[in-house]
Amino acid sequence: MVSQEIIIFTFFSYLTGAFPSAVFIGKIFYKIDVREFGSGNAGATNTFRVIGKKAGLIVLLMDIFKGWLAVTYIHYINNYSTLLESNPELFFETQLAFGIAAVIGHLFPIYTGFRGGKGIATMLGVLIAIHPFSAILSFLMFLIVVLLTRYVSLASIIASFIFPLLIILIFKSDNSSLNLFAFFVPILSLITHQKNIERLLKRKETKINFGKK
Repeated sequence: MVSQEIIIFTFFSYLTGAFPSAVFIGKIFYKIDVREFGSGNAGATNTFRVIGKKAGLIVLLMDIFKGWLAVTYIHYINNYSTLLESNPELFFETQLAFGIAAVIGHLFPIYTGFRGGKGIATMLGVLIAIHPFSAILSFLMFLIVVLLTRYVSLASIIASFIFPLLIILIFKSDNSSLNLFAFFVPILSLITHQKNIERLLKRKETKINFGKK
């Protein structure tokens, strides 16, 4: 019974992550499809560039919330406390499965023809749910790099590498599932930022403009 619920909630997690925050905010409130402008990416950064700071911040918070919410679905599994007590490793791995499903949903949203964002904000929400201290420190590094360079892509990549370093070296995690997942984070970032990396190397990457409303 529990295994069936896990499968169902994994699917719900995908649907949650697939909610197109950027497309929703753009079309409903600004009559703009952000995928048709800027980088064409359905994420917070492109929303920031195309529409402005307010819309970009709202999309960012919504995308973070999606990842966090998906992980918390485990609390709706019948007898989840028994599962935690009897098999804490399975409990944590189930949380990771829900989180990964949400990120996949953001990358390939069924609602918008599988054209999504880069998954970084949604991944941050997942990290906040499973290891908040490392997530917050990684996000602070992201903010520092953005403020210094104005390159959101570079900040995202650097922050993604900071997370596993914090998990392994600072917090000295002995959870093999968490450690493996931590190394998955920068790999995902590199994959989804391939074009950004090419532009960074050619010094053609677009910087964020903090002056836009």
